[in-house]
Amino acid sequence: MVRCEADGMHRVHCPMDTSAGVHLVRQLSDSSCIRNTDWGVDLAGVWVARGCRAEFAAPLQGGRVVRSVVRCESRGTPESCAVALRGAPVRLLRQTSALPCRLGESWGFGRNEVWVSRGCKGEFEVGDREAGFPPGERLLVCESKGNRKRFCGTTIEHGARLLRQLSGKVCEEGRSWGWDQEGIWVDDGCRAQFAVE
Repeated sequence: MVRCEADGMHRVHCPMDTSAGVHLVRQLSDSSCIRNTDWGVDLAGVWVARGCRAEFAAPLQGGRVVRSVVRCESRGTPESCAVALRGAPVRLLRQTSALPCRLGESWGFGRNEVWVSRGCKGEFEVGDREAGFPPGERLLVCESKGNRKRFCGTTIEHGARLLRQLSGKVCEEGRSWGWDQEGIWVDDGCRAQFAVE
């Protein structure tokens, strides 16, 4: 994996093996990282410009699908984050806002965009068109602070389980924590690390 960062409008080149292609794994900047506009590939490596900062890798590593993440944030108003989906699936990897991210209400995706509204801020995973998303569980920490109920958004397809309790207060499923397809909720001081799939 190669980390490449542009400071301001200047183009920065980062050497890497591009013979098998290059995939944006994780966007680190608030500025957009759109292929062929803010970043691109040549024979000697990857380039970034216009404030794009991201981590890049070959699209397949040992036959595994690589995780590709786009950050998109609404500050109360609708926001569109351009990304070349070309029919690829999208899911919410991690909600970063206090306001909830709910599919179809405060986030969604179109042909070449991920959109957010109503204060939803999150990191969204773009899957591979053929292979889908990387297999296996993802880790998520969700914490009830001040004994208040909190919702931690993430797309859950198969289920969630408590992996490690971090609080002194007991985390009991159905009473102080639970989940649905939109994420995990915690209450009554429960703080824990969860495995979701």
